Amino acid sequence: MAGAQHNSCFMAPLLWTVLLLAVSPGNAFYLPGSYMHTYSQGESISAKVNSLTSIETEMPFNYYSLPYCRPKGGIKKSAENLGELLMGDQIDNSPYRFRVNVNESLFLCTTKGLNENDAKLLKQRARDLYQVNMMLDNLPVMRFTEQNGVTVQWTGFPVGYSPAGSSEDYIINHLKFKVLVHEYEGSNVEIIGTGEEGSGVISEIDKKGMSGYQIVGFQVVPCSVKRNAEDFSKLNMYDSIDPVDCPVELKKAQVIRQQERITFTYDVEFVKSDIRWPSRWDAYLKMEAGSKFHWFSIMNSLMVILFLAGIVFVIFLRTVRRDLTRYEELDKEAQAQMNEELSGWKLVVGDVFREPTCSKLLCIMIGDGVQILGMAIVTIVFATLGFMSPASRGMLLTGMIVLYLFLGIAAGYVSVRFWRTIKGTSEGWRSVSWLTACFFPGVMFTVLTVLNFVLWKSDSTGALPISLFFTLLALWFCISVPLTLVGGFLGTRAEQIEFPVRTNQIPREIPARKYPSWLLVLGAGTLPFGTLFIELFFILSSIWLSLPQDLLRSMCSSIPSTTWSLTSEA
Repeated sequence: MAGAQHNSCFMAPLLWTVLLLAVSPGNAFYLPGSYMHTYSQGESISAKVNSLTSIETEMPFNYYSLPYCRPKGGIKKSAENLGELLMGDQIDNSPYRFRVNVNESLFLCTTKGLNENDAKLLKQRARDLYQVNMMLDNLPVMRFTEQNGVTVQWTGFPVGYSPAGSSEDYIINHLKFKVLVHEYEGSNVEIIGTGEEGSGVISEIDKKGMSGYQIVGFQVVPCSVKRNAEDFSKLNMYDSIDPVDCPVELKKAQVIRQQERITFTYDVEFVKSDIRWPSRWDAYLKMEAGSKFHWFSIMNSLMVILFLAGIVFVIFLRTVRRDLTRYEELDKEAQAQMNEELSGWKLVVGDVFREPTCSKLLCIMIGDGVQILGMAIVTIVFATLGFMSPASRGMLLTGMIVLYLFLGIAAGYVSVRFWRTIKGTSEGWRSVSWLTACFFPGVMFTVLTVLNFVLWKSDSTGALPISLFFTLLALWFCISVPLTLVGGFLGTRAEQIEFPVRTNQIPREIPARKYPSWLLVLGAGTLPFGTLFIELFFILSSIWLSLPQDLLRSMCSSIPSTTWSLTSEA
């Protein structure tokens, strides 16, 4: 009876959802990792802030480590997944409040006089080019500027700037926001979700047949404005003020100095846009200036690699074919006589598959390599299909970790099968499986622990909490290690790999080298290394930096003299 009641409780929401879908025809789309949120006129929205990041250093810091205004209800952290924690993200609420389709200029707060530590910290963060990363409806704030006749865009805005030729540092204390909204008619559309109890839920705004607004863009112009703290001392948070323009003269900017009181304010303007909600990430994903050089470098490197590989393949193929043709034309006696006069690659034919010195380490490295390669391929496939969208922060790293854990079965299978092929027996497969499961993760965990102590000492948000260490250990020993042992057991049952040639019982003596080995390695590796280095430099620069570093440094150090613009076409 209880089981029937449980099944009926489980099937009721499912039948209700299916019924709603059947009687409510409409168009729909799905972007994995994101969902559409529609806001009503005047609805209050709060922006969130992530960790402060810089192109000068890899250490992220908490937004509230600097003397910024605090929210009225206190600082509240957003739920963070495994990937976000490992990446050093720390998303908190902020005092920046917006009301949909309401343009206003608001006062936030005036700080107390900066003490020596706060003033020193602000100057250091400004000189290290730290950026404030703010989000609204999961969209990072975007900034535009004209530099050398080129419109450049990137996310975040600087903590402050240090103009060239000036000994003073200035803080960004006024923000001019532009929020792009798309008007959404929802009278004939029903959005069905899943509530906490598993029942079908319809969006309230669509049940009433009201129109709403979707946020499709979030832009900012950062300013430094010197204000008289006494004039704002009687204001409360979110009181209206007169709008201001960003000053160009340094004498009108807010300097960072001990005992200086800083007033924080902001303007917000809502602009209707034709950009639809599914396309709102296009502005963040499009190529930046310098992308032509990046693609030119990639094509140049690929052509060089293909050209060199083609030359080696043709030479090798012609040599092997010529030797095989000569063997076919000779009789057995001539072949036996020629075997005594072999030279070149034919000397090592019988020693190619001889057991190496560290055979266990070879099997472990091959197994771990297969695990990492499989993780990379599956991750790229899922990311290409859109299952790891930029709207879900940390999803890419979380997916990589989960895939690596479950591909432990492939690592154990490959390593043990190679071990069995080299040794000819399955004896010792347990130790091979254990080492495969612990070697690479153990090295990475040791490096992670050492780096974490450095981050802890620096009070960086990149430092992992102790609870996350235990979580990683639990995932490692409860998922990866058992699956690797299972894969190793399956490897003992697999057929042994047959070598294409027979291995000689007596190893052939290695002749003396005509040239030193370091010279051969240097000569053979210089060209491939140079080619890969150039390509990896452009690829990693494109991934980690949305702008060339010199360009970003010059713009952050000369904000007043830079022409800022907000464009609704982005």
